[in-house]
Amino acid sequence: MAIDSAGLAAIRLTLELAAVTTAVLLVVGTPIAWWLARTGSRWKAVVGAVVALPLVLPPTVIGFYLLVALGPHGPVGQLTQALGLGLLPFTFAGLVVGSVFYSLPFVVQPLQNAFEAIGERPLEVAATLRAGAIDTFFSVVLPLARPGFVTATILGFAHTVGEFGVVLMIGGNIPEKTRVVSVQIYDHVEALEYAEAHWLSAGMLVFSFVVLLALYGRKKEVVR
Repeated sequence: MAIDSAGLAAIRLTLELAAVTTAVLLVVGTPIAWWLARTGSRWKAVVGAVVALPLVLPPTVIGFYLLVALGPHGPVGQLTQALGLGLLPFTFAGLVVGSVFYSLPFVVQPLQNAFEAIGERPLEVAATLRAGAIDTFFSVVLPLARPGFVTATILGFAHTVGEFGVVLMIGGNIPEKTRVVSVQIYDHVEALEYAEAHWLSAGMLVFSFVVLLALYGRKKEVVR
């Protein structure tokens, strides 16, 4: 028995969500990681703790508060309605917002570690050559931090693919709109459709193993 049409639709939506979320996370997470790596502000610990919250909070807690904030009576929901954008819960855009919050530490922390590993010397050399801040970042920092960006991209994408609690709370279970693979598996199990659940679960297992194998294999090469 192969994956049915509902499963294929869930896979397509999951991959699309992971790709969009990862792109947004790299754009949002890079300046946060750079600030955390470079700042001496007393707010560093606070910001770092906020970024790391998804590592310890149950996904349903994050999903609940996002649902409240993005709902019709929440501050973000009222803003999006005033701007004519409608409400984000139970839409693909809402899934992206929830996924960005939930996967943020998996992108920010590898980037922060990569930025901190660069040290001061390359930046000082660039300054002596009269390179501006933006030029230094793109010409010096980004190439040196490339392994961190690769790791952040892999972890952000893979973590988004494996989400369940957050996407279920913020997106619900709408076929071809918000029903991702993890929710599809849950539906199959509830309906006692174990064969269909097995196909999707096995695919997730193989995907996760390949991602981790690539990640740890890359780390081994870097160490060498």
